Amino acid sequence: MDKARLLTLILQALEADREVISQQLAASHEAATHSESKAENKYDTRGLEAAYLADGQRRRLHEIELALAAYRALTPMTMSDGVRVGALIELTTATASRWLFLGPDAAGLKVRLDGQEVLVISPRAPLGQALLGREEGDEVAVTVEGKVHRQEILAVY
Repeated sequence: MDKARLLTLILQALEADREVISQQLAASHEAATHSESKAENKYDTRGLEAAYLADGQRRRLHEIELALAAYRALTPMTMSDGVRVGALIELTTATASRWLFLGPDAAGLKVRLDGQEVLVISPRAPLGQALLGREEGDEVAVTVEGKVHRQEILAVY
């Protein structure tokens, strides 16, 4: 897999998310400050609700901007580094394999590359923590709801 292309796809997805949230933020800010949002009685909370929505969107926009900055600052890794932030990893179980990208942020983001879905995880996630420092051929085990999930690292790029 072409990791440079993967990083481009992640950046494009984050930039698209930033554009959408920016438009939503502008709309909710307009709704919060519009004259029709002024409370007509003590139970009318339209303006307050719009203000809370705008604040949440402002925070989300800030998170996306931090993620963009973190991805732009990623340094290339060498094969001898093992798994660290910036690694593209293929994991396998007895029944399936999957691709993960250990990113600095934007966990949960999914992109398609070469017909494969790649899931972004962060080092803060239990699986991300278990993968750090590991190498091809190592097995990682993560316990979820009392059940141990074992996976083998097939490849690290």
